[in-house]
Amino acid sequence: MTVNPVTAAPRNLGPNWGFAFLSWAERTWPRWVFRPALMAGTWVGLVRFRAERVQSRAYLSVVLGRSPRLIEQWRHFFTFAEFFMLLVRTSRGAAVKCSLEKENAAEFETLVNSGRPALFGSFHFGSSDLLGYVLGQRGRRVSMLRRRLGNSADTRLLGKRFGEHVSFLWVNDPANVLFDLKAALDAGESLALKCDRFEFSSKVEPFQFLGAQRLFPFTIYHLAVVFDRPVVFCVAVPGAQPEELRVFSSPVFTPDPARDRRSNLRAARLHFQAVMAQLETLVRRYPMQWFNFVPLNPPAPVSPRSGARCAT
Repeated sequence: MTVNPVTAAPRNLGPNWGFAFLSWAERTWPRWVFRPALMAGTWVGLVRFRAERVQSRAYLSVVLGRSPRLIEQWRHFFTFAEFFMLLVRTSRGAAVKCSLEKENAAEFETLVNSGRPALFGSFHFGSSDLLGYVLGQRGRRVSMLRRRLGNSADTRLLGKRFGEHVSFLWVNDPANVLFDLKAALDAGESLALKCDRFEFSSKVEPFQFLGAQRLFPFTIYHLAVVFDRPVVFCVAVPGAQPEELRVFSSPVFTPDPARDRRSNLRAARLHFQAVMAQLETLVRRYPMQWFNFVPLNPPAPVSPRSGARCAT
């Protein structure tokens, strides 16, 4: 994501016509022409988008335990390009097939089939951006927290396709976010939100991830306790087929009404640390699927007196 220096409006990378061009090219060019062109375009992007290249290198250095080779940085960018093309195809009507991994599948299916409004958390990892839309296909009324961008054709077209059950809560204006969240939760809608960047959250806490106690948004659990909503996290990686997703679910966290707020949040921290452990396993298994081309979540500051990690 970039910011236009004139309008200060947040924007996706690339030109305004990029989404439409890629959609047209994939439909009209033979695969043996389109794929090499996409690969060559990725080299152009790797050179052009310096800030994202720097953050890719920093992240890969942490997850690989060494400085990445240039071809590995290119592969990181190209993996994102392949995911972007999945968004393109889905916006055109391609059917996405989800294969739920067995671990925690029973809990997840029970929650989804219950119809109870819930909080669905995820991360900028793999094909997880599509999971909110897939929940809509399951008959769920889902409000997805998103930042309105100046050239986000994928969000507009996907919203149009899945609009019967999916809506958006725009977080560009922080002053209105809490009111919008409360209105959606009071209306019985489920929320889908990413929990790795700080732009959606005022509550952050430290959790072990990639070798350090790193700060992550924790607002989803505060909402769960206040509104008595269960929380479950899901991420997805590409499956064997072009439009197939392998979905990994966490256990479900349900606040206990018999316990006070502090006790519920203590249980929530244990739950989120287990989510972080599952995510780290997947990130180390599929390192190129981490699509946060922004600074990696920073280590928590250390108290100068006790040496303990401090929440912010």
